[in-house]
Amino acid sequence: MEKLKERKQGEGDAAERQQAAQDQAEAQREAVLKQHLTDGARQRLNAIEMSKPQVAKQVKQQVVALAQSGRVQDRIDEQQMKELLKELQPDSTSFDIQHR
Repeated sequence: MEKLKERKQGEGDAAERQQAAQDQAEAQREAVLKQHLTDGARQRLNAIEMSKPQVAKQVKQQVVALAQSGRVQDRIDEQQMKELLKELQPDSTSFDIQHR
């Protein structure tokens, strides 16, 4: 019985460590975003996150990757954020409906 308690305790510790590592990684990503995005770009990203969380996640990953690779010289402003969003948006197909 005591071994079972110890095993559950060990599994709980592993889950806590994993959660702590994920929280730390998220905090680092947020710090990188805060450092490399202007207020306007951050506001635009937050607005996107409310409506399209998957797209916002992609953009965040892209910005972090650009920052870590050193390809971001200055802070990303709102105009650059718009361009980045356009690049990551899939091409929408338009349908032309003709009535006879």
